Amino acid sequence: MSRQSAFATRWGGKWALVTGASAGIGLALAEELAAANTNLVLTARRKDRLESLAARLRSAHGVKVEVLPADLANPAAPGEIRSFTQSKSLEIELLINNAGFGSYGRFYECDLPRQLEMIQVNCAAVIHLTHLYLGEMVARRHGDILIVASVAGFQAVPYVSTYAATKAFDLRFAEGIAEEVRRYGVHVCALCPGSTTTEFREVAGQPARTFRGAESAEKVARVGLRALVAGKSSIISGLKNTLSVEGQRLAPRSFVSRVAAGMFDPGNRKDDCHV
Repeated sequence: MSRQSAFATRWGGKWALVTGASAGIGLALAEELAAANTNLVLTARRKDRLESLAARLRSAHGVKVEVLPADLANPAAPGEIRSFTQSKSLEIELLINNAGFGSYGRFYECDLPRQLEMIQVNCAAVIHLTHLYLGEMVARRHGDILIVASVAGFQAVPYVSTYAATKAFDLRFAEGIAEEVRRYGVHVCALCPGSTTTEFREVAGQPARTFRGAESAEKVARVGLRALVAGKSSIISGLKNTLSVEGQRLAPRSFVSRVAAGMFDPGNRKDDCHV
């Protein structure tokens, strides 16, 4: 069975909610799902991008697409998203917690409110949205949740320390609840990409040398959806990333952290804290 046939069998004619859908992996996930005849609720901060994407997907695939601009840095946003889908009587079969961002630089020099905002978007909003939709999935004995984590979640990564910690949280959260709800026919999976060709590096301010061998967002999206269909609780995208993570298990964590520090060290740059 082709990937699109598998996706269509699983989600065709149903509704998926994608956060952070205006760019990168979120946009790629929306495109994959629309091609499999999945109706979509798309949310992100940038209304113009969402509306442009929605129009394109409707035209290309004939699916229904609803758009809701929302900033998950606002603690009230998950509740607003839930109210939106309820007001339209949409049964969300697939929830994709994709929205997130990172920052690069020496932690003690970075803007504290922005670091706390990162935790809100990458962790608190994930918990909030998952809690809002998971109960009804359990009640009806079917539903899927994909949480976009990162290979950074498998280790400490100096100079992106907060980001790596948030993704470790996402990974463990997804793996934990996956086992809680599997018996009810609900599947949860953490997607762990490595370097990906999205806007993430520019937004985070990371140097290009830390993003060698980046995969395409389209490839990462397909890996995540395939893993969810297969019932996996987590998946690392890319053989190189998989081997790197497995190799780290053989080395002391302190050694792995020192190696990562050498790779990410901003050196003598004075403008090294970006968000």
